Amino acid sequence: MDLQRPVPPPPYDQLPPVPSFEVTSRDLIDGAPLGDDFAADGGNVSPHLAWSGFPPQTQSFLVTCFDPDAPTPAGYWHWTVVDLDAAVTELERGEGQSDLTLPGAAFHVRADGGDHAYEGAAPPPGDRPHRYVFAVHALDVDTLELEPETSPTAVSFTALFHTIARGVLTATYQR
Repeated sequence: MDLQRPVPPPPYDQLPPVPSFEVTSRDLIDGAPLGDDFAADGGNVSPHLAWSGFPPQTQSFLVTCFDPDAPTPAGYWHWTVVDLDAAVTELERGEGQSDLTLPGAAFHVRADGGDHAYEGAAPPPGDRPHRYVFAVHALDVDTLELEPETSPTAVSFTALFHTIARGVLTATYQR
């Protein structure tokens, strides 16, 4: 059941350019399909992510997972981790399950499905492969001064003005 809609551009191509840095994973390969463990009807487990090469003036990180191919006018936010300390350079597999598994003062805002946690890939059955854009944003502030009830879109808007570099890893998933 391909929903016959245009393919949106990569989401960060629409924003002011910033320097990039490397994001890697023991669980994901850039451009390759996600494993079922990282899907909503599989294990619903957040993947391992690690990053390096960000600017030395970085004071904190924001980690997000966004599906620009979701059949909505605004895509779908699967994961938003706010206020990761600048000393944190990776999240282990499964650390996105709750705020209790995150390091330091970091916390989740509610994903579009309603949970304060990672929400696995869940494209409509039969739709084309969806892109899951895992982004790590290096910020010039140690906190975005936001609350857990802030929407992922509002987090991204606030972070736009503090992003000094960004690393992206994109995987796909289809049911």
